[in-house]
Amino acid sequence: MDKPRILDIGCGSGIPTLELARLSRGEVIGIDIDQPALDKFARQIREAGLTDQVQATNRSVLDMNFPDEHFDIIWSEGSIYAVGFERGLQEWRRFLRPGGFLVVHDEEADLKEKLEQISDCSYELLGYFTLSKETWWKEYFAPLEELIGESQAIHTDDPKVREELHRAQEELDTFKQHSERNSSVYFVMKKQE
Repeated sequence: MDKPRILDIGCGSGIPTLELARLSRGEVIGIDIDQPALDKFARQIREAGLTDQVQATNRSVLDMNFPDEHFDIIWSEGSIYAVGFERGLQEWRRFLRPGGFLVVHDEEADLKEKLEQISDCSYELLGYFTLSKETWWKEYFAPLEELIGESQAIHTDDPKVREELHRAQEELDTFKQHSERNSSVYFVMKKQE
């Protein structure tokens, strides 16, 4: 696929979005409702020299009005929960061109039901893989805990940094209290023609 059109739903601060743009050399639109994250993302777009290729837009997953069959790929990490897995598959399908790809990252709960919904919503499942709670700890939460500790010692007077550290600590505490809910799955699907 040469220079695909990609929609990243729930892009946050855009780290995967920028990587999608670099890897694909395509046109990427990232949407989210977190304006501070989008502001950070917009700065990163400019710094990366990708303003002709990547767009950050404040738009809700509940208010997407893109043209039908406009995108070659839809990417969604952790945002489909806002509308529900099956509803997201159904509603987002119209935005994909025939043979387009949908990549969704969601919690592992109800995996068997989700696999059935993929087929019921006229997608071909190309594959899926699970990120275990151990992987989440090793790759994300343990480094986050270390970063929090280091940053608290350095940034004691900056209120913005303190607020970010507080949010990160809340996320870490939630993981520690409910680590069993932190297994997640990436699904890779193709819209059936």
